[in-house]
Formats: sequence, C-alpha cells, structure tokens
Amino acid sequence: MSDERIVGKTTSRELLDVLIRAGLIVVLVVSCYQIFNPFLGLMLWSLILAVTLHPLNLRLSSRLGERHGRAAFIIVVIALALLMLPLSMLGSSIVESVQKGMELVESGGLKIPPPVPSVAGWPLVGEPLFNFWQHASGDMSWLLQQVLPHVQGVAKVVLAQLAGAGLGLMIFICALIIAGVIMAYGDTGASTARAIATRISGPVRGPQLAELCTATIRAVAQGVVGIAFIQMLLVGVGLVLMGIPGAGLLALAVLLLGIMQLPIALITLPVIAYVFIVDGVTLVTVLFAVWTFVAGLVDNVLKPLLLGRGVSVPMPVVLIGALGGMVANGIIGLFVGPVILAVGYKLFMSWVHQDPEAETVPEEAPTDKV
Repeated sequence: MSDERIVGKTTSRELLDVLIRAGLIVVLVVSCYQIFNPFLGLMLWSLILAVTLHPLNLRLSSRLGERHGRAAFIIVVIALALLMLPLSMLGSSIVESVQKGMELVESGGLKIPPPVPSVAGWPLVGEPLFNFWQHASGDMSWLLQQVLPHVQGVAKVVLAQLAGAGLGLMIFICALIIAGVIMAYGDTGASTARAIATRISGPVRGPQLAELCTATIRAVAQGVVGIAFIQMLLVGVGLVLMGIPGAGLLALAVLLLGIMQLPIALITLPVIAYVFIVDGVTLVTVLFAVWTFVAGLVDNVLKPLLLGRGVSVPMPVVLIGALGGMVANGIIGLFVGPVILAVGYKLFMSWVHQDPEAETVPEEAPTDKV
C-alpha cells in the first residue's frame, strides 16, 4: 500500500513539474512574441526577399570568387538605385490621393462629375453613355447619400492603411538591406531552416517541407507578386509623369489586377482614352499611350524569364492574401500576404495528402545466418 502511495506522489510531482515547465515555456513564447511583434512584418518581408534573390546571389557570387557578402551588397545597391525614384514618386502620389479621398469620405462630398461634351460624339455608345452619365451626375446624389454612410467605415480603414505608403517605402528599403545581410549568410540560413524543419517534422518529412516552402516563396514572389510589382512601377511612373488624377491608387489597382492574373488593359485602356479626350492627340499623349499599353503587356515577357508559369497555388488564395494583408499591414501586407498564405496553403495541402507510410523509415529485413 505504501508503494502505491509513493508511486502516486511521484506521478503527481512529475505531472506538476511538466505543467510548471509548460507554463514557463508559454510565458516565454508570449513574451518573445510581444517583443518581436513590431518587427514581424519587416522580418517576414526581408526573409521573402532573401529567399527570392538567393539564386541570383549565388550566380553573382560564383563570378566573384564565392564572395557572398560582396554579391549581396551589389544586388542591394543596384536594387535601391533602380527603385528609389519610382517608389518615392508613387508613394507621394498615393498619399496625396488618399488624403483627398479621406476628405471626400469624411465630408460626404463624393459626387459623380458631369460628362465631357465630347463623349456624345463617340461612335455607337457615345450618345447613350452621355445621357446616362448626365442623368447620374444630376439625379443620383440621393443614392450616394444612402450608400455612403454604410461604406464610410470600410473606406476609412482602407484609406488609412493606404495612407501609410511612406512608412511602407521605408520598411521596404530596410527589408531590402536586411535581406542583403541574410543572403550574405545564405548557406548557414538554409542549413538552419532544414534543421528546424527536421526537428519539427522528422528527418524524412522535414527537408521536404523546407524545400516546399522555399519553392512556394520563390514561385509566388517571382511569378505573381514580382511581375505585378514591375508592372505597377512601369505603369505608375507613366501615370504620375502624365499627371493623371489618382495615379498612385491606379497603380495599386494595376498591382491587384496583376496578382489576380487579370489583364492590365482593364485600367490602361480607359486611362489612355481619358488622356486622349482631355489632352487631345499630341506627341506626348501618343508616347504615353504606347508606353502604358506596352507596360501592361510586359508580363507576357517576364513570366517565361521569371518562371512564373509553374505557380501551383490557386489564384483565390493569392488574392485573399493580398487583400487581407493590405487591410492588416498596409502596403507591405499587400506583398507579404500572398506569399505567407500561399506557403500555409501548400503546407496544409501537403499534410492532407501525406502518406502515413512515407513517415516510417523501412527497417532492414532480418537475415538468417547459416
């Protein structure tokens, strides 16, 4: 009887020790998360950039005598030199457009402008479109007053996130610099990632999950977000230089359409038509039209170069990641969201289709000794 009491006390003590250790671990994890949370978006974006640019860093470092640090420094400097001017132009345009939009939303002064008289001269659809537009600009103010109170809250949240475009630009620059530091120690980081995955999922499944995460990050970042980002820069710079109203917001719309894999012509063609209507047919407007139209088709050239056709993530997952990331984390979330959600989707589907027998390492069959 005494032995049973001793065993019971020992079991209770061990259980108490386990609970205390688990509680201390939870407290430590929560404390670490609270401390690291302000830098979470920055570090995630840095890691995504580092993983995406790592193959380029390897090719450049092989030509520099395996000097990964120098290759990473060259990549970061070139990227900053190419991106600083267009990003600053788009950032200031987004902030200006958002400020005007917030003033309209808060004041309730959002109205449909009257049509330009030249619209009536368009073939086939000109006169009906002019009449509808004219009627809407004069008689639909009551509809806006009915709808506006319901959309003001959502509009304010979205516009407030877009207003942080300047901060997003600074975060992007810092993330690119940190990504250069990560690329300088790329081999160590890759081995550490495999070790962590092996510790979590075992020696068989761990390296496979690490490779899956790396391939998904590169596929989405290069083939979807990267191409859409390049199109946004090309089209957006033209819109800003041409003085198009709301050029920054139109550039963000180009980015969203690119992520959704929809044709950018849905934005570029109406903008080109607007420029011809307002400014007429001149050398400047023709050059702008050619630049904008070609920039909207540049994804057909970039996809084969960036290997974007092999992306196996459904587009709704990427779109939800982009929209949810933008609402949660602003401009940076627009880029980080699709990648993170795509990685989570691929890991989940890999777990769903996992073969239980693949987790067990086959043992050697016993051999009979003579």
